[in-house]
Amino acid sequence: MQMSETAHFSAPFTGLRGELRRDEPMARHVSWRTGGAAARCYVPADLDDLAVFLRQVPEGEPLLFVGLGSNLLVRCGGFAGTVVLMHSARKHPELMAGRVYAEAGVASPKVARFAARQGLAGAEFLAGIPGSVGGALAMNAGCYGGETWNIVEKVLTIDRAGTWHERRPADFDVGYRHCAARSGAAEWFAAAWFLLPPGDADVSRERIRLFLKRRIAAQPLDLPNAGSVFRNPPGDHAARLIEACGLKGLSRGGARVSEKHANFIVNPQGAARAADIEWLIGAVREGVRRETGIELIPEVRIVGQAA
Repeated sequence: MQMSETAHFSAPFTGLRGELRRDEPMARHVSWRTGGAAARCYVPADLDDLAVFLRQVPEGEPLLFVGLGSNLLVRCGGFAGTVVLMHSARKHPELMAGRVYAEAGVASPKVARFAARQGLAGAEFLAGIPGSVGGALAMNAGCYGGETWNIVEKVLTIDRAGTWHERRPADFDVGYRHCAARSGAAEWFAAAWFLLPPGDADVSRERIRLFLKRRIAAQPLDLPNAGSVFRNPPGDHAARLIEACGLKGLSRGGARVSEKHANFIVNPQGAARAADIEWLIGAVREGVRRETGIELIPEVRIVGQAA
């Protein structure tokens, strides 16, 4: 359907099949369940529709691609641009020429379970990553000894002109919780092909079960959170440092450093403001720096304007 013009865009969109919204509350789309609104939000019908949309977005419009919002904090003043919501529960991995293909909006645990059913090994760790494939690629997400880019054969990216690019791992500078295009080009991940060796489906399913059991036992999954807030410093663990500095349980407004896992900040009643969470992130960094001299680096991305 044809979309009507918004207050910001100078011309109407044409030929779109997705949904364009204004003043979209981002608390609905981030796992912390708090934060300001996006001035505009687009939910593409599919990847072709996404390309049509990007070709019509004004050049200076800020763009933010969001999957499951599991490592994202949108400040209380909101995001003065357009958020593109990539996740859809209708999206599923596929098997293509022996590779597991998944769009950026597919939840990472779906990839783990699908690969196991296909008798392919090496993707089990993705069951412990509470985000989408796009987010896992963007930050080289990992856990339980696995990292996303270790199993990537190639990716599909899109630039803001709506042009598609097929990229290989060699095109990126990849490290611990880090991924950046070597060319410096501004592109977003749209899909990935994972190359996995043959395995035993029963063994893979059991590994996934054990990973999830460990995760449930160690992390406050019953409360709104964004996973690990800080990267682990070399040779140490952020959670150990935070606890050793007496910061477990530190609270502000409705937000709190989890007593179950010190590298998690939780929103127990759903009443915390983004500003409360951001304050806690800063307070924990300062406390650990003061006591140990170690600078903790946040994994979570903070965007938008203060209230």
